[in-house]
Amino acid sequence: MTYNPQRGLALLRVGSGQPDARFREGQEEAIRHVVEGRGRSLVVQKTGWGKSFVYFIATKLLREAGQGPALLVSPLLALMRNQIAAAERMGVRAVTINSDNREDWDAVEAAIQRNEVDLLLISPERLANERFRTEVLADVAARIALLVIDEAHCISDWGHDFRPHYRLLERIVRTLPPNLRLLATTATANNRVMDDLRTVLGPNLAVARGDLNRPSLVLQSMRLPSQAERLAWLAEQVPRLPGHGIIYTLTVRDAVQVASWLRSRGVNVESYTAATGDRRAELEQALLDNRVKALVATTALGMGFDKPDLAFVMHYQAPGSVVAYYQQVGRAGRALDAAYAVLLSGEEESEISDYFIESAFPTRREVQQVLDALEGERRGLSVPELLARVNLSMGRVEKTIALLSLESPAPIAKQGTKWQLTAARLSGAFWERAERLTELRREEQRQMQEYVNLGSDHMAFLIRALDGEPGDLAAPALPALPTTAGPALVREAVAFLRRTSLPIEPRKQWPAGGMPQYGTKGRIAGEHQLQPGKALCIWGDAGWGGLVREGKYHDRRFADELVGACVTLVREWNPQPSPVWVTCIPSRRHPDLVPTFARRLAAALNLPFVAALEKTDDRPEQKMMANSAQQARNIDGSLGVTTHVVPAGPVLLVDDMVDSRWTLTVAAWLVRSHGGGEVFPLALALTGWVNE
Repeated sequence: MTYNPQRGLALLRVGSGQPDARFREGQEEAIRHVVEGRGRSLVVQKTGWGKSFVYFIATKLLREAGQGPALLVSPLLALMRNQIAAAERMGVRAVTINSDNREDWDAVEAAIQRNEVDLLLISPERLANERFRTEVLADVAARIALLVIDEAHCISDWGHDFRPHYRLLERIVRTLPPNLRLLATTATANNRVMDDLRTVLGPNLAVARGDLNRPSLVLQSMRLPSQAERLAWLAEQVPRLPGHGIIYTLTVRDAVQVASWLRSRGVNVESYTAATGDRRAELEQALLDNRVKALVATTALGMGFDKPDLAFVMHYQAPGSVVAYYQQVGRAGRALDAAYAVLLSGEEESEISDYFIESAFPTRREVQQVLDALEGERRGLSVPELLARVNLSMGRVEKTIALLSLESPAPIAKQGTKWQLTAARLSGAFWERAERLTELRREEQRQMQEYVNLGSDHMAFLIRALDGEPGDLAAPALPALPTTAGPALVREAVAFLRRTSLPIEPRKQWPAGGMPQYGTKGRIAGEHQLQPGKALCIWGDAGWGGLVREGKYHDRRFADELVGACVTLVREWNPQPSPVWVTCIPSRRHPDLVPTFARRLAAALNLPFVAALEKTDDRPEQKMMANSAQQARNIDGSLGVTTHVVPAGPVLLVDDMVDSRWTLTVAAWLVRSHGGGEVFPLALALTGWVNE
């Protein structure tokens, strides 16, 4: 069919809401290429260029010509709200099937069957869903006029944001008729990724690659090692900056903590993470409407969020990849003459990035544990059943089975809710790829640290990292921001970090299979449950965390400052009914560490200390148990009460570190079963500080 330029321009203007809008360089050519069926194409253009207009306008023109619907595969469904709104303004009937809209599935599928859908949006993970493939995709596949692969760099092993389920696309693309229109789009593709995409999408792939320079950005990097320094810097600088922006952190906990700190300083911010849930759309709109100064976000607010007048992007820590960093700062300054993109580098970022790199692939031991467990069960095992048989966390089990199931041929397959072995064996290529990509991530990490150390030419560095040619670059005439924070504000930030206390939620259910040695199972009786409790900090973190780690493994004694901090915490917490005695979790490995601390705390609170609990036998440390089922089994039968009578009345139960809460749960059950009152747990630290 022939492309109609007048109609294309009219759709752009309606979709953008700008009656005088013009196509950007390369946009109309990309639309024409798709509409006229000139072959498969890849559009590589920087964030904000308008790649979504290419496939929305092409879809509308194809539908107006009587062609079938388009299928869009994207990892960004939750962040495409404003793009979908633009499509709907053009009259494109766009629908999605994803895990968040199950209640709409029947209506969406019926509309697809009635040919009332112009564009179906799905995530790559949906392609792994057997029901979707057989009941939805099979019905529409023969009628699809256009397949769009958004964020196509996710296909490539070399891509900074490789998504394993994108590997399913490689198999689908191989089966497509050569004349089916296929459009792939991305903002971040260096030469290695481009070569990979040509291999997957076809050697005759037409590539349209744009300029990588972001002339509106003022880039700056600085090392501020401590979290307190960076918190103070943000509190000083963010309120002074014009406009609104995003502050990126590496972990969920950091996003929440930074947002809490800034709000305490009178800055109107909100945290935005994978845990934000139903509030995501509300918070995105608040930033779009300039009702918040900034969102403090993890990469959950990444590709797909479009606010053209975003005035700054700050990073609380350096991300693991220069390419990922380029994409994140590219959110700023799209419709502004100048915007700030400032990277604050902190001492904890390497440890966090190391964790992400090391946990990206399962280890040989993890894979073997899963395969061995499945080999013993001909009917297969569900994930909960697997967890009871292997000493791996839920996340490690899920990652292992996901990656194994995506191999071709796959050594495991899902039947209903259970995973079973197949006749295939895991190829050595799996481990070769894991080793290659791990080393690539290490190299990206080193390259990111080079960027941190730059004094100038930051944009040129980013462009070269993407295999572009920097050419003549000129940054906007904005002054560089200060590289230090005021000492008084740093001290206030330290005090803020040390004020943090974290909830310990009680368990209400015994583990699957119960606790055989204690003779318990099912629901924990309310009168035997642990009460809600408090932890002083996250293990090893800023504030008190480092002091807890130092006391446990170096000094073998917890500092007096920690006693004082816990006294303050208990008084501010004020559990009711108030504890009238103190006890602690015993340990055979460190018999004096926690009891000595608990005695000192009891004295400071003017309460008696009673060693009411004892370890009855030696078990591995709970930190060696990787999931809740294994942790519960490890504690079963290992705690008992001492021979003297358990005091009546509420008790403060002290421990140094808390992970699964099974030890605290059993301790509370024992105390309550022997006549004690309500049990309120108090821990020095929670483990597991890394959260995506």
